[in-house]
This record gives sequence, structure tokens and C-alpha cells, in this order.
Amino acid sequence: MTSQNNVLKGVFLVALGATTYGMLATFVKMAYSEGYTTAEVTTSQFIYGILGILMINLFQRIKNKNTAVKASPKNIFNLMLAGTSLGMTSLFYYLAVKYIPVSIGIVLLMQTVWMGVLLEMILEKKLPSKQKVIAVLIVLFGTVLATNIINNDIELDWRGLVWGMLAAASFTTTMFTANSVSTEISSAQRSLYMLLGGAVIVFSFAFATQVTAFNLEIFLKWGIVLSLFGTIIPPLLMTAGFPLTGIGLGSIVSALELPVSVMMAYVLLNEKVIFSQWVGIVLIILAIIIMNVNFKSKK
Repeated sequence: MTSQNNVLKGVFLVALGATTYGMLATFVKMAYSEGYTTAEVTTSQFIYGILGILMINLFQRIKNKNTAVKASPKNIFNLMLAGTSLGMTSLFYYLAVKYIPVSIGIVLLMQTVWMGVLLEMILEKKLPSKQKVIAVLIVLFGTVLATNIINNDIELDWRGLVWGMLAAASFTTTMFTANSVSTEISSAQRSLYMLLGGAVIVFSFAFATQVTAFNLEIFLKWGIVLSLFGTIIPPLLMTAGFPLTGIGLGSIVSALELPVSVMMAYVLLNEKVIFSQWVGIVLIILAIIIMNVNFKSKK
């Protein structure tokens, strides 16, 4: 019974993390509508995010009376290097939703499903299973429906599509590195150094692109919200929930991010989402389930 309770707890934590992250792009779009730039949005999010995770690390250190495994210089370097993909994901995703609707941006981000299979195939040098190939084909078909590209009425800005695919590629890298780099140290420490690595990318982008004076009001208006929903709450809930659910079930539950993101855009941004797009979204979620369920019968 305790094991079942732990799984339920894990499902709840992952679901809450995915839901929180699903709301993020809508808030970014709302910040854009008030005239803030991508540089201002990402910089404020990462600064508050780093401060938040620093406080969590400090709290854990006091609670554990300094007994936790400390990160070595090699750990710090590897995590910061891995974290650069985290910074790129935020940048590319936010640039994407600048040019295309949030409901399309999140669908493009979900291309990590087939990109992950491709990366796994390259790294392990073996062909994917039939189950994964079927899931990838369903994702691709679902994407055609969900992005509504077969409808000539909607013209999607190519810049948004390119940034969206780049976001998916860097997110795929982040997922692989987050599960394999320096796993012997606490998740709070890992989050901190990955965020610092991401911050190097974000701050470099801000320095290179911000031509007007930096609007410091972003820190009072959107910075805290964006850091909570993007860099603090989802990673903490996910890293706490995934060990309880396992990767398979956790991946299925985290797919909640997709409908939540579309619903938020529909309700708060009045984005038009037609029936065929909802069918596409359901197909992508179905593909994630197919990819993570073990269909082999137990002997």
C-alpha cells in the first residue's frame, strides 16, 4: 500500500510540475504584449531562478547539517556545460512564441519525443523498437494536425517554426544531460549549476541584442512569476516526482503540459484552437503513452 501511495504522490508531483510549466509560455506572451523584450524576460527569469535555487540549497545544507555530497570542480563544470542547453531552450522557445501562437509553440517543443528516439539511436548505435517507431509516426501525424499547417487560412511565420524546432532540439539535449550528468549530488545543487550554465547563454544573448535601455520593471512585474513557473517549481517537482513514478509513467504524466499550455493560450490569449488541432494534441499524448507503456505480457 505504501508503494502505491508513493506512486500516487509521484504522479501528483509530476502532474503539478508539468501543469506549472505548461502555463509559462502564456505569461511570456503577456509580457511581450506589454512591450518587454526576450532579453528582459529571460534575464529576469534566470536571475530570480538562481536566487530561488540558492536559497533552497542553503536551506538543505542547514537541514542536512552540511553532510550532503558537495559538488566537485569537475561536477560544476560538467553541469554548467550541460546547463547551456537549458538557457538555449528558454531563449529559442520564447523567441518562437514571439512569432507564432503559444498553442503551436508547445506542439513544436513536443517534437522532443522523436528527437529523443533519434538521439538514443545515435548514442546507442542501434535501431529503435517497433513501438517507438509507431509512436514517432503518430507524433508526426499529430503535429501536422496540431499545428494546422494543412489549413491554408493560417500562415505560420517561418521564424517561429525554426526557433520552435531549435527549442525542441536543445530541450532534448537538456533531458538527456539532466538524467545523466553528476547524478551523485543533490538535485538542488544540480539545478543551481545547470541554471548558472544557462544564465551564461541568456546574459550573453541579452548583452548582444538589447539595444534599448533594460526595463527594470520586468523584475517587479513578470520576473518572479516567470522564474517560479519556469525555473523553480517545475524542476523541483519533477526531480521529486520522477523517482517515485519511474521514467515511463512520469513521461506520460508530464505530457499534461501540452493540453494545459493550449488551454491557457485559449483562455487568456484568446488563441483560436480548432477541433483538428485538439485531435493532433490527443495523438501526441497517445504517442507518449505508447512509447512508455510496456506491452509485453508478464509470464
